[in-house]
Amino acid sequence: MLVWLLILGSLGGKKMKVFVFDAAKCNGCYGCQVACKDEHVDNDWSPYAKPQPDTGHFWMKVNQKTHGQVPKVKVEYFAKPCMHCDDASCIKVAKNNAVYKRPDGLVIIDPEKAKGQRAIAEVCPYEAVYWNDTLDIPQKCTGCAQLIVEGKEPRCVDACATGALMFGDESEFVNILTKAEVMNPEYGMKPRVYYLNLPKLFVAGEIYDPNIDECLSGVEVTLTNIDTGKVLKETTDNFGDYWFKKLEAGKYSLTAKKEGYQVYVLNGFWVEDSLKVEDIALQKQV
Repeated sequence: MLVWLLILGSLGGKKMKVFVFDAAKCNGCYGCQVACKDEHVDNDWSPYAKPQPDTGHFWMKVNQKTHGQVPKVKVEYFAKPCMHCDDASCIKVAKNNAVYKRPDGLVIIDPEKAKGQRAIAEVCPYEAVYWNDTLDIPQKCTGCAQLIVEGKEPRCVDACATGALMFGDESEFVNILTKAEVMNPEYGMKPRVYYLNLPKLFVAGEIYDPNIDECLSGVEVTLTNIDTGKVLKETTDNFGDYWFKKLEAGKYSLTAKKEGYQVYVLNGFWVEDSLKVEDIALQKQV
């Protein structure tokens, strides 16, 4: 899944820090989310943040995506903190410089200046800023700024048992940037959170011989995106299964071929969500 990368990139020639999240390594343990709670609930880290409420706030939020149809189902995870945008709407709407970007790229809400400014929470298109009714302030991920100034890692990174979360200077992750994507680029916020291996659509199914009621391995399955002309090929495994992953939504055609069997063609079906194709009964040639 959901390799993601949070990049606090170069700004003004100064070193910017980078969070890297590899969704392919994430097992959904929620350790990063829990560690964030442990670091911020009941702890006052002024001037970076006041205590986070016990419930309702997820400054580091692990999202679960379940897609497909039984028995072809995938469960994947991706983390969604503050995007620490270069063109952050929260900075624009804030009064009295209540929200600012640090030299290392972290976007910080000043808990004193931001008091009563509900617009800061409401304007974020990523819904990453929360409103604290008790303290009357907006709050969000700070990148654990209080730890960074001491040369330590953010708590979420320190707690990640699988290595899905990493942290360091942007220069350490240059090669990763070419493979990364941002979430909702149409927002125009220039987010510094980049993702690798985000959950994508898939087409999967099973092929069998109806005469002997056995799964067929070694069947060449071809999936063609009718809109783009892109062609993908897979071969069924010992269970007759095939999986086409990381697909874009669109109109597709599917062909299944195996020596000694008739060619099967499924034309013009739409893929708008992950899809389990009906089991294919491949007939032997006469």
